[in-house]
Amino acid sequence: MTDRRLVQPAASPDGDPWLLTPGPLTTSSTVKRAMLHDYGSRDIDFIEVNARIRNDLVGIVNGNHNHVCVPLQGSGTFIVEAMLTTFIPRQGKVLLLINGAYGRRMADICLAHQRTFETQQTPEDVPVDPDRLDRTLAKDPGISHVGVVHCETTTGILNPISTISQITARHGRALLIDAMSTFGALPLDAVDIRFDAVVASSNKCLEGSPGMGFCIARRDALVGTRDNAGSVVLDLHKQWRSMEDNGQWRFTPPTHTVLALAQALTEFHAEGGVQGRGERYRRNCKMLVNGMREMGFQTLLPDNLQAPVIITFLVPADPHFQFESFYDALRQRGYVIYPGKLTSADSFRIGCIGRITTDEIRGVLQAVREALATLNVNNCGPSP
Repeated sequence: MTDRRLVQPAASPDGDPWLLTPGPLTTSSTVKRAMLHDYGSRDIDFIEVNARIRNDLVGIVNGNHNHVCVPLQGSGTFIVEAMLTTFIPRQGKVLLLINGAYGRRMADICLAHQRTFETQQTPEDVPVDPDRLDRTLAKDPGISHVGVVHCETTTGILNPISTISQITARHGRALLIDAMSTFGALPLDAVDIRFDAVVASSNKCLEGSPGMGFCIARRDALVGTRDNAGSVVLDLHKQWRSMEDNGQWRFTPPTHTVLALAQALTEFHAEGGVQGRGERYRRNCKMLVNGMREMGFQTLLPDNLQAPVIITFLVPADPHFQFESFYDALRQRGYVIYPGKLTSADSFRIGCIGRITTDEIRGVLQAVREALATLNVNNCGPSP
């Protein structure tokens, strides 16, 4: 039921609700305005924008010495699928470290493309196990690659990527990283963390428009992937060769998304790069978690495992709490959150990334208080 006391919902400067989700996310007005131009794919100015973006993205991971960037149309899953099928040869074998839905999606991709894989699974609220990884690689020399999600958006849990990299490198195996929810906000230095490929998106922590993924790859590793992909559009080796030869995408590029990302990267650096953006997200996360806990909500994860990206809260035991009604009440007040994705417990998620600050976090906390009062929810603790 609509709260009649609600006069004017909160809104971004462009009049849209604030997106407190894992993506798509709220973007700045200037990023949106960057898309108000049309470019031909062969236009020299557009080719220069692509070259600048590719160089910039490699620089974010300190990879300019021997890494390259390969962009690709589509959502984050497109570039994950392209990475797995391009870098894992048909005679290879990948060990997938899984503690959430996006690790399981990697397994679905490998199954669909007939790549040999094994899984090492931990519960959704437990980081992947480096010691078990070490033992598995020592025991099975047939494993050529290891795949892992840096931050599992299922819960917001942060996996120990540095330790995983050290173990994988010590055994002489290749590491493939899905950094969709961390790229640009959490450190990922190619000098310290050895990987064959890491993939991320134009949206998420870079705060551009959705519609483009990219792969940062070691040049020598990418050179060796020729003819692996078995796909026309998902072949990162061919895409890379095309862009190296003439600076152009092989197929119609998402020109407006590219322009938005160029502007988003300008704003990213103006904020202080990875350090500055990560600090803002950490402030958002701290205020959100503390405020929700003060109301009685319980987080799935302890603070030491929580990435400042998206927070999973357990659904209250109070019978008056229904997620859809709660969601609608927040949406009426100008804030969009996300349902949970746990297999083990009822939950919902609130994000703290995108073009939002502690002002918006303060606003959503007040909206939560009002929604609980409207719904007559008095106990926000989970079921025992």
